[in-house]
Amino acid sequence: MPAPGSSAAGSPAVRSVRAQPTHFPVKLADTVRNLGRPRVLVVGDVILDRYIWGEAERVSQEAPVILLRESKREVRLGGAANVANMLAGLGAQPVVAGVIGDDADGRACRGELEAAGVATGGLIADHSRPTTVKERFLGRAHHRHPHQMLRVDREVRDALGRQVEDALLTRIEQLLPTVSAVLLSDYGKGVLTPRVCAGVIAAAKAAGLPVLADPPGSGDCSRFRGATAVTPNRTETGRAVGKSIETIGDAEAAGKKLVADLDLQHCFVTIDSDGIVLAKRGESGPPTTSCHPTRRRGVADITGAGDVVLAVIGLAAAEGLSPEDQARLANVAGGIEVEKVGCAPVTRDEIVADLLSGGRGGAGRIVEDVEALADLLGRRQASGQTVVFTNGCFDLLHAGHVASLEEASAQGDVLVVAVNTDASVRGLGKGADRPLVPEEQRIAMLAALRAVDYVVPMPDATPHRLLRILQPDVLVKGGTYSVDEIVGKEVVEEYGGSVRPLGVLEGWSTTQIVERIRSGKTPTAPAEASDEDATASPSASDPNGDTVLMRRAA
Repeated sequence: MPAPGSSAAGSPAVRSVRAQPTHFPVKLADTVRNLGRPRVLVVGDVILDRYIWGEAERVSQEAPVILLRESKREVRLGGAANVANMLAGLGAQPVVAGVIGDDADGRACRGELEAAGVATGGLIADHSRPTTVKERFLGRAHHRHPHQMLRVDREVRDALGRQVEDALLTRIEQLLPTVSAVLLSDYGKGVLTPRVCAGVIAAAKAAGLPVLADPPGSGDCSRFRGATAVTPNRTETGRAVGKSIETIGDAEAAGKKLVADLDLQHCFVTIDSDGIVLAKRGESGPPTTSCHPTRRRGVADITGAGDVVLAVIGLAAAEGLSPEDQARLANVAGGIEVEKVGCAPVTRDEIVADLLSGGRGGAGRIVEDVEALADLLGRRQASGQTVVFTNGCFDLLHAGHVASLEEASAQGDVLVVAVNTDASVRGLGKGADRPLVPEEQRIAMLAALRAVDYVVPMPDATPHRLLRILQPDVLVKGGTYSVDEIVGKEVVEEYGGSVRPLGVLEGWSTTQIVERIRSGKTPTAPAEASDEDATASPSASDPNGDTVLMRRAA
């Protein structure tokens, strides 16, 4: 199940959605930190994944097939077992209910679950069917990256017999008083029969428990009628409503239909890199929708992404979070999961770090609410990260600026850049025609740089006010400044921070570029600075000067 943050091949372009305000991740990170450790019941198809790794050496002499020389074996949890494993990684107390075979694979699966911290009191051993196992063979040729060569499934997809259904329902009813939420993980292996689903949903609703269901690949959601919510992906949603989901509008319409047709409280339609569409039952009218976008990520592997989305939504529902916050957290966790290889649990610390990472890019890095930024930076400092601050006009952004910012970023974990507003630049005596580039454009260009985490407008002549509010760990300045010449030094050192000059960097000088343009010379190479320039100190009229000077080669 591709999750938020992953890319679906051939997905059409969709309308853009306005990003959340910058202070929003701080509040959500606090919410994650304050989550409890609820006991969550996962019911569904328990699967054991086996991996056989080896070297694909040659073609066999016996048949035209690749000969794989085995190097190692690995066992992982899949299906409902993986959802429970994800919950354990998130700090919940999961208990799994399902059916395994009375065989070695079943015992191995139980052992893996218990080792992961999952209670297995809801597992039923069925003598008439084997434990569902997916065995994958991965070959590496010439010591390169391994590729899956073959998958062998050992399973029975028939629906459970009446006797096993009764035993499973009895076990679930015994567990319900001990849990705060119920998750249904349907991989189409015959465990979640219509009778099992109806019994679980009715019993959970009677106990006041939320029931969240992840439908099978077929998209058949009919057996989840009356549940709190379902979490189908783009493909499953299309199959459920009989229409391809190509746009956010399609997802909204489909979500509304599923809520109405299945008597749901809400529906989470996960649309990979476009985020999650949340459809909610209307209080007095038709269902309403909201779209929760996610940032695009580098996708390593989509395996397990749907499981972690269900797990996060289940954890958040058990803790009483709103459906909107459930969707937002699922976006983050699903995005983290697709950046990993294989089914690897996502932790709360990873979610908090991602929320506070400043990795939203572009407009998401521009902060006008200084108090909100101070709160966010404080969270990052509390987690052990070093905040670096620099400031300047950055008029006519050039290679020297970029080099200086790269070096500034290397001084810590988070780089905050304060940019003089147009009015403050004019007050620095740079000339009646400065700045040449309006502040909105200067800020936008800086926010697009890889080295920069946050950009904040600076309307003051000096950075003193911002430094007192943000209290960065390190104040840096590019150019020929000594420590004593860096404006704001006294403020930073007063609260225990440090001040570091970045030294003389070879690059362009904005002033020199302007002079060359006015003289009709093409600034295709860095202009040579005079010896006087190379040793110049910041002028009293320009305490924030960010000109990057060059020293003439000796």
